[in-house]
Amino acid sequence: MRDTTLDNAIADHKTYGDVELQHRLFARLRREDPIHWTEPAGYRPFWTVTKYADIIEIERQADRFINTPRTKLLSIDFESKVREAMNGRPMLVRALPQMDNPDHAKYQKLTHAWFQPRQLRTLSDRMEALAKESVDRLLAIGGECDFYNDIAIYYPLRVLMTILGLPREDEQRLLKITQAYFGGGDPEMQQGSDLIDATLAYVNYFKDVAKERRQNPRDDVATVIAMSEIDGRPIEDFEAYSYYVALASAGHDTTSATIAGGLLALIENPDAMSRLQREPDLIPGAAEEMVRWVSPVKHFFRTAAADYEIRSKKIKAGDSLFISFPSGNRDEEAFDRPFEFIADRSPNRHLGFGFGIHACIGRHLAKAEIVAFFREFLRRIDHVELAGKPAWTETSFLGGVKRLPVRCRPRSRADDA
Repeated sequence: MRDTTLDNAIADHKTYGDVELQHRLFARLRREDPIHWTEPAGYRPFWTVTKYADIIEIERQADRFINTPRTKLLSIDFESKVREAMNGRPMLVRALPQMDNPDHAKYQKLTHAWFQPRQLRTLSDRMEALAKESVDRLLAIGGECDFYNDIAIYYPLRVLMTILGLPREDEQRLLKITQAYFGGGDPEMQQGSDLIDATLAYVNYFKDVAKERRQNPRDDVATVIAMSEIDGRPIEDFEAYSYYVALASAGHDTTSATIAGGLLALIENPDAMSRLQREPDLIPGAAEEMVRWVSPVKHFFRTAAADYEIRSKKIKAGDSLFISFPSGNRDEEAFDRPFEFIADRSPNRHLGFGFGIHACIGRHLAKAEIVAFFREFLRRIDHVELAGKPAWTETSFLGGVKRLPVRCRPRSRADDA
């Protein structure tokens, strides 16, 4: 007899708003049924994949486990609404997360160079300036604030807007759309909108951006996308807008979630914070541990292109697989003391940026942002503590802390001397 409570919990957005519940659920699956056939009410069934080794095995075989046609968990009712809104298309956007080769390789190549370490070094001064601006704001507020909503959501967005070449006056508009886009089932985050409305709002915004760049090209990623050619033909509008949406949304939200969750980890592990203040050269490694710890991307789907057997479970062609990245990042067989935040963890082959050909194109940028922020923060902040209870976004797809009340004390000039 099936455990419908377990299956429904895997799909329930509220599960992910309770971090302890989420980790207990997936720890049980890793122990008892790591490749778990899942039939939640209101959703098409799928296999839930929870072990690190199994995730790696699947992600290494991009020809056998493909991105299309199911990218993330949506209810049957919502899938029907998407098809209606998109004139029969099964997805709201078609960017890298929705593509397989050969298209995936072609579209990734368009902006690949912009997100490599060599190019990002040219942005280091700007990232450092934005990090300083963020800590300045924190201290100007008086040292007590909701760190996520007052600080963390702005810094990565401003970095992304710099790369895309978007004006600062559009910041609030993009922020509002992004929060609705990744709000999941969280009523606090949706704010009267839903995923379809948020996607269309993104598309309408980037239509104007693409049109302007085609008329007035610049040295930015927005121009690269607008002027791109695929197979000798100008990029299709749907794919161009999708590319913008993917970069502007995921590139912002994952990093803000990691920075906020990373700070919470340091608050909960004051010895780690003290060590990073004393040894700032450890911050790049700590940034990787923050990504593992937070695991802001909760899942992606893969679809079996052919029959396959794993852990004696027979996956049939056409079956969907729910890849649980937070579970893989807490796997006891893959990580020593996985439920401890270890700032200098090494090795740290986490899955926070994905794996294989579908690894996040912006992973180097995200890490550079996290490092720049915490270098500035730890240089100027002597002590930080909770000033209230944190809360997490209720979403099964992408998110993290949604409220983080903190109280900070700046370093004195004597400390800096």
